[in-house]
Amino acid sequence: MQTDGATTWQDPEVVRAMLDDTTTWAVVGLSGDRSRTAYEIARLLQERGKRIVPVHPSAATVLGEQGYATLAEIPFPVDVVDVFRRSEAAGEFADQAVAIGAGGVWFQLGVLDEAAFERTRAAGVPMVMDTCPAIEWRRRR
Repeated sequence: MQTDGATTWQDPEVVRAMLDDTTTWAVVGLSGDRSRTAYEIARLLQERGKRIVPVHPSAATVLGEQGYATLAEIPFPVDVVDVFRRSEAAGEFADQAVAIGAGGVWFQLGVLDEAAFERTRAAGVPMVMDTCPAIEWRRRR
């Protein structure tokens, strides 16, 4: 299946809604390693007024926020699940996001799973793939 990423995976209205109309972002793969992209993007999300929730098997506190080992352990609603995992491992987190009632799913730059995209959208959950909030905010300048 050939998908036009510009119109499907990165629908401008879905991107806008996730960036502007959400508060709580669960960041899958976020650890305390400051050299990782997930850490930098989580810090940017905080600077933009988002509450970040680290999701990592070690469940460490990162950037002052309590971590959880899994999405299912988060005891409050999540607006967006932001996935920093390789494409082959990312789909399960889209499914888990749907299962916890997340408002949206965001796969980071280079993370692609067309089947997960179709499942997530079919479940009525908006999804963005293969871009980054930092890139999208920069495009607005």
